[in-house]
Amino acid sequence: MAAVGESAGGSPRTVRPEDIRAVPVRHPWRWVSGALVGLLIVVAVHSVATNPRFGWGTVGEFLFDRRILHGLVLTLELTAVSMVVGIALGVLFAVMRLSPNPLVSAASSFYIWLFRGTPVLVQILFWSFISALYPRISLGVPFGGPELVGGSANAIITPFVAALLALGLNEGAYMAEIVRAGILSVDEGQNEAAQALGMTRLQTMRRIVLPQAMRVIIPPTGNETISMLKTTSLVSVIATQELLYSSQLIYAVNYRQIPLLLVASIWYLAVTSVLSVGQYYIERHFGRGIAGQATTLRHRLRMQLRYIRPQRHERKRESG
Repeated sequence: MAAVGESAGGSPRTVRPEDIRAVPVRHPWRWVSGALVGLLIVVAVHSVATNPRFGWGTVGEFLFDRRILHGLVLTLELTAVSMVVGIALGVLFAVMRLSPNPLVSAASSFYIWLFRGTPVLVQILFWSFISALYPRISLGVPFGGPELVGGSANAIITPFVAALLALGLNEGAYMAEIVRAGILSVDEGQNEAAQALGMTRLQTMRRIVLPQAMRVIIPPTGNETISMLKTTSLVSVIATQELLYSSQLIYAVNYRQIPLLLVASIWYLAVTSVLSVGQYYIERHFGRGIAGQATTLRHRLRMQLRYIRPQRHERKRESG
């Protein structure tokens, strides 16, 4: 189809498609910046590969050392259990904060304020020294009633338990806000429809709201899991033999600090990479409904355009 233009004398002329020459936009600075980045990468890789002080032979020697693998397993246990505790507490305190009962909502807000407002390292140290406040921990009837179960605080709150308490309670505060944001993202009409069907508030939350809120909850929860894996390194201050502390014990003997820190870093990177892949597939699973809605919307728009365009042509013919 030819286009109509205007000649130098003002008379109309026909411009054919073959007369139009498309010139691509040039981006010289993209090539310059790409070359600079590539050069920096080559220099960095060459420096790391040729510097003998990195001790890559020592890295290979201790990468699968029994003590390192034991620390890795303990790190994974801390991450998994702390996230389970954090998610459970997060759901509980998110529902509590949205409760119409002001006392319940205030208690949840206080918990979130307390554990989000203090550093996790301080909480780890606090739980490790809990016997200074409560030398004996017991479970029984309060206010002087009979004791059912009890024991020494040092025997009950071991370094591993102290680490779990600190990490799990701290994570629960963050997960509470994540879950609350997910719940608030669900349209209020869903609650009204569930109430009209006779569902209780708990049934509505469990069957209607939370399944829809997962689309918003899953991405930050995956990020929190990856962050938790790295945060477990802080429990090395209370002599819990996770991955970092296991590396520290080895280089305290052979004085090869950098290679052993590289060993720990390689394992952290490997596990976070696996978690990132898992997060991607979980997000895709819970986002299928949204993708389906988008596809349906695009299909409806195409059908409307197919219906509207012939009508426009008919009106043009009639007006012509």
